[in-house]
Amino acid sequence: MTIVTTIAEEETDKARHDPKTGPRPGMSGMQPPVARKLDHIRSAHGDTFNDPYDWMRDKESAEVRDYVSAQNDYCQSRTAGLQGLSATLFDELKSRVQETDMSVPTRIDGYWYFVRTQEGQQYATQCRIPIAGPEDWTPPQIDPKGDPGSMRGEEIVFDANLEAQGHDFFRLGGLDLSRDGRWLLYGVDTAGDERYDFHIRDLHDGTELPEVLHGIGGACFTPDAQWVFYAVLDEAWRPYAIRRHHVGTPVNADVEVFLEDDERFWAGVGLSFDERHIVIATSSKTSGEVWMLPVATPEEEFRVFIPRQDDVEYDVSFACFEDAGEQGEDIPLAVVYHNALNPNFEIDVIDMRAHEPPYRLGEGTVVAVGSPYGCEQGERLEAGASTKSVCTPYYDPRNPAMLQGVRGLGIEGIALHRNFVSLSYRANSLPHIAVMTKQDAAQDFLAGRPWRFREIEPQEAESQDGEGGKERTGELRKAGKSGESGEAAKLKPKEPKRLYSFGTGGNPSYDAPRMRYSFGSYTRPAELHELDPATGEDVLLKRAQMLGGFDARDYSERRVWVKVRDGEDVPVSLVWRTEAMPQLAACPRHIAAPAPDAVPATGSAADIAGADIELQAGDASHAANGAAGPAASIPMFVTGYGAYEISSDPGFSAGRISLLDRGVLYAVPHIRGGGEMGRAWYEHGRRLEKKHSFEDFVDVTAALQEAGYADPARTVANGGSAGGLLMGAVANMAPDRFAAIEADVPFVDALTSILDPSLPLTVTEWDEWGDPLHDEQVYQYMKSYTPYENAPSDDHPTSRFPKILVTTSMNDTRVLVVEPLKWIARLQSAGVDVIAKIEIEAGHGGTTGRYKQWEEVSYENAWCLDAMGATQLVTS
Repeated sequence: MTIVTTIAEEETDKARHDPKTGPRPGMSGMQPPVARKLDHIRSAHGDTFNDPYDWMRDKESAEVRDYVSAQNDYCQSRTAGLQGLSATLFDELKSRVQETDMSVPTRIDGYWYFVRTQEGQQYATQCRIPIAGPEDWTPPQIDPKGDPGSMRGEEIVFDANLEAQGHDFFRLGGLDLSRDGRWLLYGVDTAGDERYDFHIRDLHDGTELPEVLHGIGGACFTPDAQWVFYAVLDEAWRPYAIRRHHVGTPVNADVEVFLEDDERFWAGVGLSFDERHIVIATSSKTSGEVWMLPVATPEEEFRVFIPRQDDVEYDVSFACFEDAGEQGEDIPLAVVYHNALNPNFEIDVIDMRAHEPPYRLGEGTVVAVGSPYGCEQGERLEAGASTKSVCTPYYDPRNPAMLQGVRGLGIEGIALHRNFVSLSYRANSLPHIAVMTKQDAAQDFLAGRPWRFREIEPQEAESQDGEGGKERTGELRKAGKSGESGEAAKLKPKEPKRLYSFGTGGNPSYDAPRMRYSFGSYTRPAELHELDPATGEDVLLKRAQMLGGFDARDYSERRVWVKVRDGEDVPVSLVWRTEAMPQLAACPRHIAAPAPDAVPATGSAADIAGADIELQAGDASHAANGAAGPAASIPMFVTGYGAYEISSDPGFSAGRISLLDRGVLYAVPHIRGGGEMGRAWYEHGRRLEKKHSFEDFVDVTAALQEAGYADPARTVANGGSAGGLLMGAVANMAPDRFAAIEADVPFVDALTSILDPSLPLTVTEWDEWGDPLHDEQVYQYMKSYTPYENAPSDDHPTSRFPKILVTTSMNDTRVLVVEPLKWIARLQSAGVDVIAKIEIEAGHGGTTGRYKQWEEVSYENAWCLDAMGATQLVTS
């Protein structure tokens, strides 16, 4: 690729800041700043593109800083009328949150650790209390409203409020503790660039050691705190090397113990779960490798566990079956998660008594396998698998009984503790967990039969208000396939009332006798439980408290499936306030999208092509918002991501309630490119199939509109980062489907960035998007969809485009600020209504501090609600 920069003949240095041709610093009027144009020719594969705003890449220049300031002034001027609504939304959000609160204590070695938040404080405080003894596994009772350090024996481990003083931005990059609890290793980022400075603190007296590990990616202690292993970043922000630091010695004496010279790979380091090994994991988007070193010999050489293979990912953890050998000895185990044989991953358990490393992928006993249907390499497991629909039910005799017949089965992980084993997997687009006793697992392993996992499921709550209500517990479902009759069917009907996400967080100790798990939904706040797999006893430890009269029974959610243009069924989550949209209770489970070129319909329900049910005019949400039209005029907020195999799973949001209470339908199309339906779902939304992500989003939006559940004139879309690319693409593809779009840190100049291997993340991204630098087909494909190059411009203006709110940050290292800046300039030059809120001291994740974040959410929601014409509550 060659890049040539030219300056138009009539442009001179003097003219660069001419008010008629350049940015107007300090501008606060109602006209957007005008960015100057400077020819910048990008050439690749015989194709050229003139990028007149590439000069914005120099974010430190006075001209760019002035332009950013002018855009912020313009945005502030344009949104001044929303200050009242934004303040109202902030107050609503704040009124629902228990500001002074604490987490449930978690035992790690000799202490119970917990987090306190206090009213008025931006950040949390990490605290601890000593355990009562080795057998103390019952969390202590601690006053949640007390000050940090106020309880007898309570110590403050880390107060982020104190540490953040003097910084506009503060993010914690990790905490690690020595086994005896004396030494703390912590990292902080005060710029937003995701380079962390790690410090070592003596918690006995609060003093810090002089050595500081500056600008690194992450670090870990050995259990005795004598050594620190850490990841070093290169100029492209890639963790490329691992170094060893001897605590108490100069940093310049540190030793490099691992070097990753393949630019596609990122390296990281940590302790194995059983703390017997230091583990280096290095991986690209499609391959991985693990190196290990016994903790007892930290100065020895690392050894590879299984050598890397192209397009093969694997991870490994270590455990044992205690006293399960023929002579009562322990059976040491390696638990390997990989896709060498099954593209949708499998879990193998290796008896390490057989031989020393290295091992091979596929060795050992298979515990669980994912569905190969629809996967690019599905043929490796089953003939014809690649051509089958992702939604085809999958059966494999090696799988536990509960996984038989599941659609979109993806295996996500397994954890072996001293007393129990947990399995994480995806089924029918939702995350699930299952559990069994360690004793049963040992028996099944030695007998060579499928493991007898039992799925964890919640009972539907009799009361779900946030300020009390009947205590309830989860249920262990007996082994059996999904959809069975009897008691299991009562616990999990085919159409559950709520869409739950399950997780097994909060189990850091190998020796814990009981398993902690959490679950929640879009409308049911998260709960933390503790389960004894041996007895089935399930104890509710904490339910997130929603104040302000919140009652989950006032809200509804459901999953529907939309058949999109290529015939695939895309899952969609719908969330709404029940009384505002009673007609949604009858929404069919399956909806067909209209033809891609169909013109959005407006008017009464009877005029809408393809409506599945008849809607009544003057529904609650419509009337309450002051409109006098048909029920089809329902405001909809539709959000998506669809990249990196990241799933957009159900989860509660206190801020979302304000949208629902204003009669907004909240929709989440689980588009391809994500991981909701397993590996195949991801594969069909990346590289040369990336357009499926955009088409899925447009088709789902169109289907809901044409079925009468939303009005195109009141539909607002939202996405961030790769989801921001999605926003730019769908705006270009189907501008009539959206009244407005909020694009957060949007990756809108994807082709230019992926063409430049010197930029952060670029080479590693080739596995995700393709390599346009060396592959002309990829180049042309990306050029056909990358939002910036396909957006309207002054040469190609348009009167049909949604208005846009862009949020971005100057210090973002993942999506450089130049991308949204160029997009904004190009759209504004074409007459598109665009405003931008640009954070000066922040990174990819935006601002830090919970009250600041609440203000940002309220500001953005105010803009979206105004665009939807849904600013008033549907009930008093």
